[in-house]
Amino acid sequence: QVQLRESGGGLVQAGGSLRLSCAANGRTGSRYTVGWFRQAPGKEREFVAAIRVIGIRVSGDNTKYGDSVKGRFTIYGDSAWNTVYLQMNSLKPEDTAIYYCAVDEDDFFSTSALHYDYWGQGTQVSVSS
Repeated sequence: QVQLRESGGGLVQAGGSLRLSCAANGRTGSRYTVGWFRQAPGKEREFVAAIRVIGIRVSGDNTKYGDSVKGRFTIYGDSAWNTVYLQMNSLKPEDTAIYYCAVDEDDFFSTSALHYDYWGQGTQVSVSS
């Protein structure tokens, strides 16, 4: 069982930056994927970014981003992989949503929310124009 908790959301002006954190409790295998998703009111949950961990090996080839955030968002973890971050730069009003982190224990590196095993409760990001 893995428990996840997001933090770092808030209100920011367009063009600004935020860094979200996903803290994990509980043990996870040596191979897994951590994903970030977001959901705006009235819209479907959208894939944002994911990072795949194979043992302790993480490289640029093991990150993936949704088309709408490429070049603006970066996903990375701390050295112990207790926390995964989402650095969000050049924020736009359309980035406004509740952001969720999730873990896929099977390491499918999936962009589908249905594939992930554990979820946090979300953190609100609001971008003003």
